[in-house]
Amino acid sequence: MNVLIELLILILLARVFGETAERIGQPSAVGELSAGILLAAAAALWGPAIPVFTQLTTSKTLEEFAQLGIFFLVLLAGIESKLEELQQNSGSAIIVALGGALAPLVAGFTVGWLFLPESDVRSIQAFLIGITMSITSIPATIKVLTEFRLLHSRIGQTIVGAAIIDDIIGLFLLAILSSMIQTGHIPDPMAFALLLSKVLLFFGITISLGIHVYPKVRKSLKALQLAAVEFSALMAVALAYGLLAEALELHWILGAFMAGLYFEPSRVGQEAYEEMKLITTGITQGVLGPMFFIWIGLNVAFEAVTQIPLFILLLISLAFFGKLIGSGLPAYWLGLNRREALAVGVGMSSRGAVELVVLSIAYEAGLFANGNHENLLVANLFSALVLMVVITTLLTLVTMRKVLPESPPE
Repeated sequence: MNVLIELLILILLARVFGETAERIGQPSAVGELSAGILLAAAAALWGPAIPVFTQLTTSKTLEEFAQLGIFFLVLLAGIESKLEELQQNSGSAIIVALGGALAPLVAGFTVGWLFLPESDVRSIQAFLIGITMSITSIPATIKVLTEFRLLHSRIGQTIVGAAIIDDIIGLFLLAILSSMIQTGHIPDPMAFALLLSKVLLFFGITISLGIHVYPKVRKSLKALQLAAVEFSALMAVALAYGLLAEALELHWILGAFMAGLYFEPSRVGQEAYEEMKLITTGITQGVLGPMFFIWIGLNVAFEAVTQIPLFILLLISLAFFGKLIGSGLPAYWLGLNRREALAVGVGMSSRGAVELVVLSIAYEAGLFANGNHENLLVANLFSALVLMVVITTLLTLVTMRKVLPESPPE
C-alpha cells in the first residue's frame, strides 16, 4: 500500500476515534488506542479477505512514526516540566518509583515461577514477566496529565519523576535479564557498578550542558530570530542526548526528556520557549502522538485470549494493582490525600514502548516458544504479555479520567 494512503487512513482514524473519546468524557488517547485495537481485530478476522487491514497492521512506516511519537511525547514532557517542581518532588518520586517497580516485579516473578512449567529458562521467563510489569510508560501518562492540565501539579511531577526513575530501574533490570540470557546467571557486582557509572555519567553530562550550553546557543541564535533555526537546534540537542544515552547503553528516551527539561525560559528566553513549545505540541498532539497510540493497540495478539484467558486476566490484575498499591500507598504516606494518591497509583500503571522493547529482546533471544510448545502458557506467553501491556495502558487512560481532581490547576 502506498505510504501516503497508509498515513492518511491512520491519521483520520486517530482523529475520529480521539474526538469520539473526548465527546464521551475520555482522554483522546483512549480513542486512538482503541482504533489500533480494532484494526488488529479486523486484521485477525478479515485479513485474508480484505488485505488492507493486514497491510496497515504490518506497516513499517507506522512503526517508525510511532518511535518518533515516543520521542516527541517525551521531549514535550521535558519542555513542559519545570526543573524546580521536579526537584521539589524528587524525594517523593524516588519512593513512589521504588514501590511501583518492586511490587509488580515480585508479583510477576512469583506468578511466572508458580505457573510456568519446569525448564532451563523458567527463572528467566519469570523474571521477564516481572520486568514487563515493573516499568511505567512515560508517554501514555504524560498525555493524560497534559490534557487535564495536571503536569505541573504535585501529582503530575511525582508521576513524571517516578516514571523517569522507573525507566532507569528498568534499564538495570534489562541489563540483568540480558546477562541471564547470555550467561544463565545474574551479573556480578562489577557489571552493576559499570551500569551505575554510565547512568551517573549521562546525567552529569546532560545537566552540565543544559546549565551552561543552552544560554550560549541561545545568544548565538538570537540575532537570527528564526523559529525554524531554534527548532533545529532543539532537535539537534535532543538527538545528540539520545545518541549519548544509546552509546552508554541506556534508552534514548532519557536523552529526549533531558533535552526538553533544560529548555527553560530562563535559559533560552520566554519567546523562544513559547515558540518551541507551540511547534512541538502541534507535531506531537496533531500527528505523532496519535500514531504511537494506534501502534500500541496494533500489537494486540488475540489468539492467546481464547487459550489462556484466566492467566491473562491474572497478569493484567497483578500488573495494574501492583502499580496501584506499590506507588499509591507510598504517595499516600508521603502526604497526598486519598484521591491524589490513587491518581498517582493509576498514573504509574500505564505501559508501552519500553516494555515492547524488552519483549522484543527476549523474543529474539528465544525465550518464547512462539506457539510451538505443548504447554499453552509457554506457547502464548509473548502474546499474553503484549496483551497485558496494551490492556493496562487502556485501563490507565480510562481510570485516570475518573480519579483525577475535578478542577485541575492551570
